[in-house]
Amino acid sequence: MEVKVTEQDGISILELVGRMDATTTPEFERASQALLAEGKKRLLVDMAQLEYISSAGLRGVLGLVKALKASAGRLAFCSLQPMAAEVFRISGFNAMLKVCDSRQDAIKALQE
Repeated sequence: MEVKVTEQDGISILELVGRMDATTTPEFERASQALLAEGKKRLLVDMAQLEYISSAGLRGVLGLVKALKASAGRLAFCSLQPMAAEVFRISGFNAMLKVCDSRQDAIKALQE
């Protein structure tokens, strides 16, 4: 998996490309922890190019959620592909996380 980090309108965007599993989740964790260490408080995870997410990937997401809550940060997800959307739905992540259809919708949600 590749993690591309960019910034738009004061929001740090982690764009995930490929598969997020036990082998690749540490890349996501390193990238998100680096942003938190820089003091970033608004993060957007763009999953438009994420083909697969495993339970290890969900644990990585949950770790980011907890870290952002501890620092009073905000988090949103966008552009989930059908497989990832189903995993989020079944695991209940949709109920506890901000999930948006598009990147622009997620940016608006984080700016409110």
